[in-house]
Amino acid sequence: MPIVIQPYREEHQPAVQEFNRRLQSGGAELDLIFFRFAQPRWLPPAEGAKLYQRYFVALENGVVRGGYALKQQDFFFADGITRTVAYYHHPLSEGIVNKSYAAVGSMLLKDAMNRSPLLYCLGMGGYDRPLPKMLARLGWAHFLVPFYFHVARPNRFFKEMQALHTSPSRRLLLNLAAFTGTGWAGVKTIQGLRKLRAPKLTPFTVEKIEDFSDWVDPLWEQAKNHYAMTAVRDCQTLRTLYPASDTHFTRLRVRRSGRDIGWAVVGERRKDEKYGAMRVGSIVDCWASPDDALPVMQAASAALVDNGVDLIVSNQSHRLWARALEHAGFLHSPSNFIFAAGKKLSALLQPFAETQSRIHFTRADGDGLPRNF
Repeated sequence: MPIVIQPYREEHQPAVQEFNRRLQSGGAELDLIFFRFAQPRWLPPAEGAKLYQRYFVALENGVVRGGYALKQQDFFFADGITRTVAYYHHPLSEGIVNKSYAAVGSMLLKDAMNRSPLLYCLGMGGYDRPLPKMLARLGWAHFLVPFYFHVARPNRFFKEMQALHTSPSRRLLLNLAAFTGTGWAGVKTIQGLRKLRAPKLTPFTVEKIEDFSDWVDPLWEQAKNHYAMTAVRDCQTLRTLYPASDTHFTRLRVRRSGRDIGWAVVGERRKDEKYGAMRVGSIVDCWASPDDALPVMQAASAALVDNGVDLIVSNQSHRLWARALEHAGFLHSPSNFIFAAGKKLSALLQPFAETQSRIHFTRADGDGLPRNF
């Protein structure tokens, strides 16, 4: 029988478990497993909801051969229109371990484009991965979202940053840099010089808040027209993404002269082998007029340092948010975080080469929430 793609239902759950078992026994990476439950645990569909997830599975005579997820969300565009856009994520195909099903990956993507014509992907792990290669072949517009990091505790960074320990000799040099303090001095100097080049700011205040409330709506309305494309960040959306019950996030309200100018959401990332035993903080999300990005980035960075992290990371697509990170002492590093827009979405962003620097994407716009940021 031909493969058909249907919404993931509870009756498919045993077949999904078998699909995951075949992937793992076939040598797929440990994190390549599809969702165990048909009903999303995060952002489930609900009547009247504008922000929700749906899952789909590819079936061959009742056997699951693949699956994918769509996150539906409203986005605001430079033409002043708010449109529903879908984020395509977690596509998995049995073709990973069985070449007989190599075509399933393209079938999943085609099905998603039919269901949601305005489609994008974000993250994907670099251009050497199968999905971004396929998107490039299909003519999707794409670019790397810049990656920045700030070393809060250099000695811990040199000892624990496993991605730098690529050989015994390099490991020895890094340990010496940590032990002698030369690494600490070098990092502090470089980051300090970046801060010295930053424009002088009018004093601002930062408040930790437990939940977002109505004050964010005027801020959303005031700043949204500065962006070529951005996810709606009004109060209702933020309370859905960052509910008060989730204490893993730190929410920051930034004010100047008694007026709200921006906000940020920060948190500590889950453990990752490449970071060793370091505590790694992430600037998960942020909002302001681009001209007020620097105080928001400074507030976010300071909050994470106060929370005791060793390293802070952030991806920012808008050029002024990226510049704000540099002025806040962050360093630039090669990125594997790709934004790709389907043809109907990229048509709204033309000329794309000029527009891409005014698109506002953060880790929160991908599959980073609620814990993978």
